Order: sequence, then structure tokens, then C-alpha cells
Amino acid sequence: MPAVESTTKLSPDAVREWMSSRSGWKRRSNRLTKDFRFSHFRDSIVFVNRVATLADSHDHRPDIDVRGGTVTLAITTEDVGGITEKDLDLAEQIDFATSMGQS
Repeated sequence: MPAVESTTKLSPDAVREWMSSRSGWKRRSNRLTKDFRFSHFRDSIVFVNRVATLADSHDHRPDIDVRGGTVTLAITTEDVGGITEKDLDLAEQIDFATSMGQS
């Protein structure tokens, strides 16, 4: 079970600092977004299932958009209207858990 993360909205500077050491994550309004590209549609669906498992374990519900071999994730904490430590933790877990299967 993951540690309880802060549900306080992070400052834009804190989010920028976090993104400076992460590949592919962008800030769009009050969300973290990232596109993941795969060679085959089936690989996209396997990835989505991995993300769903991680999100459930973090009691989180990211937006997931599947378009063929591209999966776009958007992560935010709706309750605070922005990005929190909880969102950053989930994004890091997704990158770590999926780094081997991505094309």
C-alpha cells in the first residue's frame, strides 16, 4: 500500500522542477500529461491495463485516451483543482513500471 501523499495543490514552480528531471511529461492547465507510443494497438491496451492497476493501488483515476498505438494520460487531483504529490507519485510509478514495454 502506498504512503499517504499530500493533497495540497503544488505551485507551478514545484511542478516545473519535477518535470525538469522527467522525460515526456507536460503541464496542461492543471494536469500532467504524457503520450506513450506503441508499435501495436494490443501493446497500447496492455499498457492501459498496467496503468489501471497502478492507479487503483494509488486510489487515483487518470484520464486515459487510446488512439491506435498512442495512449495519452492526464493526471490531476480534481478535489484541489490541480497537481499534487499524489499525481507526481503516480506519474513516477507509471514511468517506472512501464519503461520496459514502451517503443
